[in-house]
Amino acid sequence: ADQDERRERRNANRNRLKSGLEKDGFRHDCRSQGSYAMFTMVQQSDNDYDIDDGVYFAKEILKGPNGGDKSPTEAKELVRKAVHSDTFKKPPEIQKNCVRVYYDQGYHVDLPVYRRTEVKDALGRITTKDELAGSSWKESDPISVTSWFNNENQRQSPDLKNGGQLRRVVRLLKKFAKSRDSWKDRIATGFMISTLVTEHFVQDSDREDKSFYETIKAIQSRLAWNLQIDHPTIPGEKLTKGVDDARAKFLKEKLDTHLLVLDVLNNQSCTPDQALNAWGKFFNDEFFGQQVEESTSESSAMLISQAGLLSAELEKSRQPNVVHKDGGGRYA
Repeated sequence: ADQDERRERRNANRNRLKSGLEKDGFRHDCRSQGSYAMFTMVQQSDNDYDIDDGVYFAKEILKGPNGGDKSPTEAKELVRKAVHSDTFKKPPEIQKNCVRVYYDQGYHVDLPVYRRTEVKDALGRITTKDELAGSSWKESDPISVTSWFNNENQRQSPDLKNGGQLRRVVRLLKKFAKSRDSWKDRIATGFMISTLVTEHFVQDSDREDKSFYETIKAIQSRLAWNLQIDHPTIPGEKLTKGVDDARAKFLKEKLDTHLLVLDVLNNQSCTPDQALNAWGKFFNDEFFGQQVEESTSESSAMLISQAGLLSAELEKSRQPNVVHKDGGGRYA
């Protein structure tokens, strides 16, 4: 239901954008991107979802009145003006790398703006180059990122049920990264997490918990000696800022601390309830504790049921010459 609502909002944005741009003669294209396109979004109690829907223009269209190229700010203003509506309580805003549209429910839609150029190589082959409107025009290719991730998920996952195990492990680590409100603006981004999981994924066709545990252990070890994360599709580009990136370092520190909580899983004597409690502390989520309570309730119900059966059998035993036809004989 949440996804359907967000899809409706995205489509409404696209319709406003189309009406606003085309009346001024600006043709464009829209492409979903980021976690929304990669199906790695996770639920958030405060509805603070970030939905990315890229807006693409041909470079030759983004011209000013004197024929010069529009600046990144001018291109974003074009989009902001087109999606604006008086019905918004908070009007759309220009951000560093996008136009942001806010909704009362708590989430927002980001509209990154791109210009596309056709490039001919030495052999005469035509390819396209996309540039993002940031503080300047910067090469970016989010569509290739989605293709890269989908291909890796298909290649590495032991099966593709429920979206594929690699994709599910990405969601789990993103859930951990969002499990404490104070971490939100300090921990590795979703793109960083998706890249790290793809690099160090450990599949397990029988056990989801083992796959996740071994993957985050591998990521912890990797970050201990290298905090830099390469962009998966742009050679030479980094997702991190320097060798001591603060967000990657914060993720590593939180894994160091909270993986200790999971040490009990490696004990031969670990009970299901101990494992559930450990995962509950790791994810800071009541779900696992509720499973313990349900397990305890079921055990109690079984004991009560067994006690009732034993009581009935005891009562039968006090009645002589009771015939039980199921076995064809007589016993007391």
